[in-house]
Amino acid sequence: MTEPLPHLDTFSEAAERSSFTAAARALGVTQAAVSQRVQTLERELGVPLFRRVGGKVELTEAGRKLHDYARRIIDLHHEARREVTGRAAPVEGELAIAASSIPGDYLLPALLAAFGPLHPRVRVRAAVSDSAGVIGKLERGEVSVGLVGRKPDDANLEARHLADDRMILVVPPGHALARKKSVPLDRLAAHPLVLREAGSGLRHAFEAALARAGKSLADLRVALELGSNEAIQGAVLRGVGVAVLSALAGRKEVAAGRLVALEIDGLCCDREMFVVTDRRRVLPVPARLFVNLIDARPVPDLTS
Repeated sequence: MTEPLPHLDTFSEAAERSSFTAAARALGVTQAAVSQRVQTLERELGVPLFRRVGGKVELTEAGRKLHDYARRIIDLHHEARREVTGRAAPVEGELAIAASSIPGDYLLPALLAAFGPLHPRVRVRAAVSDSAGVIGKLERGEVSVGLVGRKPDDANLEARHLADDRMILVVPPGHALARKKSVPLDRLAAHPLVLREAGSGLRHAFEAALARAGKSLADLRVALELGSNEAIQGAVLRGVGVAVLSALAGRKEVAAGRLVALEIDGLCCDREMFVVTDRRRVLPVPARLFVNLIDARPVPDLTS
């Protein structure tokens, strides 16, 4: 009878951490022991399972196929223990996330509040930057999951729907436009405009919407570019100009009457936010569970 494949747990740890050193720390063994176990498995199968890339290890095509089976075997093992003993084995490890400002400020806290009680032994490391920064962290393997306001161009990155958002024009209550419900796109150029910096998902969505309408930023009076939604709202309140803002970001100030929200006629202002992962890398178990939670738990549309 054929013996079971050895050291699948060690192989999975190395695959999900892209590092023999990190796998060794997680398993409480030496790096040499991890290397030996992986070599034993490779000899058993007769194919290489990893290749070294820039100081990290990545799965070969054979390794990727094996990992799918290894995870199913390990998950089944945990399920069997849970059914027999009545106790689930706790998930441990690190969940590394990067989020751009809108999903990071307005969606991530609720998601982590739901995730934390389910997996209290998972350490969460979250960073907030603009969408370009988040995508860069994913491409470099610094995080496993990204939440962004734009769909990445890189074919290696897989994006799935997270939530809907809408771009609005905000003005202070005493502004000439404050009594209107909307402003035509052609009239927007009459007012100084405050925008998010290049690299943000909102800026990317606004420029794309302008292009679809046959316009560009060159047709508008861009007075100021800022790196946060709070700074933009402060600039509008101080009379610097009007601003294009996420409805999620502006909701509190608009509800309080400190800002007035208008639609922009002639511009498609709907946009999506995305959960992004890297197809080239295996998701660690905590990241996989976090993505599964997002898929199973509808994120409400907070624009209304």
